[in-house]
Amino acid sequence: MREIRTDAAPAPARRRRKDGEARRVAILDAGLALFSGLGLHGASVEGIAERAGLSKTNLLYYFPSKEALYVAVLRRVLTVWLDPLQAFDADSEPAAAFRGYIRAKLTLSRDAPQASRLFCLEIVQGAPLLRPELEGSLRDLVEAKAAIIRGWSAAGRIGPHDPHHLIFSIWAITQHYADFAVQVEAVTGRGLDDPDFFERTVASTQALILAGLGLR
Repeated sequence: MREIRTDAAPAPARRRRKDGEARRVAILDAGLALFSGLGLHGASVEGIAERAGLSKTNLLYYFPSKEALYVAVLRRVLTVWLDPLQAFDADSEPAAAFRGYIRAKLTLSRDAPQASRLFCLEIVQGAPLLRPELEGSLRDLVEAKAAIIRGWSAAGRIGPHDPHHLIFSIWAITQHYADFAVQVEAVTGRGLDDPDFFERTVASTQALILAGLGLR
């Protein structure tokens, strides 16, 4: 006799859960698109719901307010944006670690420019809704990676540089291509969606940072 599993959720329940997660993702994607262009106050719940293909009532079932949705979008952006920094490891070869981090950051600027612009907009406004995340998970991660960089410097593997300013410099250069894409294209006539321009940008940024660290 075939064993009947009692731990598996009924098919309708699994389907509802899957549909609910798909709606949640659609809302977050729509929120990112409108918040990054219009800001928290410019975007409306109705507009986000329409873009997500849902009713306002349905949206508010998943997120009780526009502010709650905005914070959820920002948290997702922060998670994605900080993920490349997680790859820094004390046992890594410094030059390879910095090359990989710079490429990963520029890839995000190319593939997720709206996320970078929304994060920039929140920071410029004083991070009124994201400050707890900045003072918590962001600071903890940066301090952990700064300790690795200090270790490399103490061991003579890279030049003596303040790790915070080094990380800030990489952020500033790589995110510039997302936040100021219009300016980049106006000056150069090209953007990161051009494969040749992307690779040249990666190589130039890597060379600039590594030279400052005494690496090749």
